[in-house]
Amino acid sequence: MSRAIDLIITYRVVKMLVTPFNKFKAYELGFIDDQGKVLVKMKEVKGTNRKHYTILHRFVFNLKRILKKVGLGSRLGSFAVALALLIKEDKSYAQHKDLIESAVITYLKEENLYDMLLNEVREIPDISDESYMTCFGISVYEKNGELVSEDYYAKAL
Repeated sequence: MSRAIDLIITYRVVKMLVTPFNKFKAYELGFIDDQGKVLVKMKEVKGTNRKHYTILHRFVFNLKRILKKVGLGSRLGSFAVALALLIKEDKSYAQHKDLIESAVITYLKEENLYDMLLNEVREIPDISDESYMTCFGISVYEKNGELVSEDYYAKAL
């Protein structure tokens, strides 16, 4: 049962990672700006609005901002690194990699975001080094103990 719950939480986190900040109810309510910066402290959020600004939301908002700072390139690159980090942390998720990718792609298609992500302007770098793994068709590399997308890795070469 724990594995099923883990997969549901994983799916939810990855789904939130792909959602732009301005599509969250927390943005609509004025809790965050379009870059995910906190505008209202959690202790100031009252009533039923708290469900739109949980610890999970704050974790994902912070993670998205950190991923953007380290220059992961495309949003698809961000998903690739997020999934690779999850698998690196707990190798047992590797057996569910295809299922997680499929669930995320299904969500993206349902939200009409899939084509937009695929059409993001980006050059595919020519890298001869061996990648750590490939997620969502994006090669993920280990650099200085951290996982980075092929875009960021190529810039550092």
